[in-house]
Amino acid sequence: MRSILFLLLLGIAGSAAAQHRLEKLWKTDTVVAIPESVYPDLKNGILYVSLIDGPGWAADGKGGVGKMSPDGKKFDSTWITGLDAPKGIGKLGNKLYVADITHLIVIDIPKGAIDKKIAVEGAQALNDVTVSDKGTVYVSDSKTARVWRIEQDVPSLYLEDMKGVNGLKAVGDELYIASGKSFVKADAQKKITHIAELPQSGDGVEPVGNGDFIVTAWLGYIFYVHADGKVETMLETHAEKKNTADIGYDPAKKILYVPTFNGKTVEAYRLK
Repeated sequence: MRSILFLLLLGIAGSAAAQHRLEKLWKTDTVVAIPESVYPDLKNGILYVSLIDGPGWAADGKGGVGKMSPDGKKFDSTWITGLDAPKGIGKLGNKLYVADITHLIVIDIPKGAIDKKIAVEGAQALNDVTVSDKGTVYVSDSKTARVWRIEQDVPSLYLEDMKGVNGLKAVGDELYIASGKSFVKADAQKKITHIAELPQSGDGVEPVGNGDFIVTAWLGYIFYVHADGKVETMLETHAEKKNTADIGYDPAKKILYVPTFNGKTVEAYRLK
């Protein structure tokens, strides 16, 4: 009996130890003008940060994209200016693709300048961006519940009726999607498979590398989502009114970069 009890306690302790957590590494001062997305360019040691610098959906020309060092110590807030309310960021070759309400902005990285603006038909709230390993760009429209696919800079409707759609991540031939509280994936034939139900509506989506994902909720939650649908809450900052928006992740160093939106900081955590 004692042996059985000991094994049960050992199993409970082992389960508790398996809980993932985030260890804070650093945070910037409150000088980042409403950061919505962080995209780590790991090869070149740059964090690209979308800066709304105003209301979340206002076409006011105050937004832009900044460049930050991976330790958060250096920050250029004026790298790209003249956008409206930029959000998700994707990278294809030497170009950044940035969602900006009704247009997908293409930025020439070496020139540090806007190359073109791609109008997306009927778009009202373009939000997250992801690029597949085949060079296909996807962008979500949260207000029209659609996902668009962009090939050769030409948009076409990919998915619709995706209520609350926000975060996207292309992994191989599959597109992982935060659609309200539902975390799902679409295969190459657009078949939707439900993965997990989130406690809050999802925002940023990043793969850990083993079939698991880190998913944020804008209100101030960061979840670890297992491939089998189990969801762990790793961080809660909603009581502090500190948002957790569209994250970036370095899988080699297990570092998560978190834009805090109204908190006006970027913070870094190590996944443990």
